[in-house]
Amino acid sequence: MEDKKIIRGKTRKGKTEKKIGLISKIGFLRILFFYFLMAMMSFAGALNLEARGLEAGAAASTQLVLLGTGTPNCEPDRAGPAVAIIVDGVAYLVDCGPGVVRRAVAAFQEKKLEALKPERLGYVFITHLHSDHTLGYPDLIFSPWVLGRDKPLQAYGPPGLKKMTRHLLKAYQEDISVRLYGLQPVNREGYQVRVHEVKEGLVFQDERVKVEAFPVRHGAWPYAYGYRFQSRDKVIVVSGDTRPCPELKVYARGCDILVHEVYSAAKLKERSLEWQRYHQANHTSGEELGKIAQEVKPGLLVLTHQLYWGATDEELIQEVKAYFPGPVVSGRDLMVFKGIRD
Repeated sequence: MEDKKIIRGKTRKGKTEKKIGLISKIGFLRILFFYFLMAMMSFAGALNLEARGLEAGAAASTQLVLLGTGTPNCEPDRAGPAVAIIVDGVAYLVDCGPGVVRRAVAAFQEKKLEALKPERLGYVFITHLHSDHTLGYPDLIFSPWVLGRDKPLQAYGPPGLKKMTRHLLKAYQEDISVRLYGLQPVNREGYQVRVHEVKEGLVFQDERVKVEAFPVRHGAWPYAYGYRFQSRDKVIVVSGDTRPCPELKVYARGCDILVHEVYSAAKLKERSLEWQRYHQANHTSGEELGKIAQEVKPGLLVLTHQLYWGATDEELIQEVKAYFPGPVVSGRDLMVFKGIRD
């Protein structure tokens, strides 16, 4: 009997061990499956984050917008000189010629560029104090404020900008007072201006862009500058008004986009000797610009502030391309560029 009990005991023990073993295996498989699910969720999350990062990177790519490509010649289809460099949804303007705010609104409405809504215009870098580059300065100070900007405008530019700003605020003091103390709901910050007078070198840097100023040669102006913008994905250089000068070549070398003023070399010959001397001392011909571009090799050359005097865009481009085989675009208001394939 005892042997039988032992046998039965062994039998029951064996079944129990099998059952325990089966339960253990099931538990192990459940644990393994749980960790598998966790790994898959983490992997999916990583893919989602990567996709979001790529999407955000694409949305945040640096853009160049030509707000105004005009000159002192009052061409109705060209606003005064102004460009916007948009990085991560923030617009940095260079110059503020006549019509700058309305051109910004047109770019917002037509090109869906939220950064150019008037209340978001908060930075401007002025190349020099010629009237055609600054007549839109009071517009940039006051119109965005009336439309909701609640922070001071940050203005960078040559010596003399502080004095100009002080006089403009004084000239519009009656307007400011009526808006502040009348019935209009308006804030007390948006019309103010923080002026930064610059010299060569780094003049501004935030988490999106680094901006350097470099001196250029524009006739009798003691202070005139171009600007080099460096973001995560692009280097964009804006010449301002200048005749050929070595400083621009240093700062523009190898840039992604060079925005440069130009005049027709062929048509200049038809003008008086006085005007020929003036433009040669102040500006850059298509032929001269072609030689500059051939040396600095920008990824894309964008012509602006074009002095045609009867020439066509094609003729201007041909003057440049006689020396520079790279991509060249003769700019028009509201053109948008991301790179050489745009």
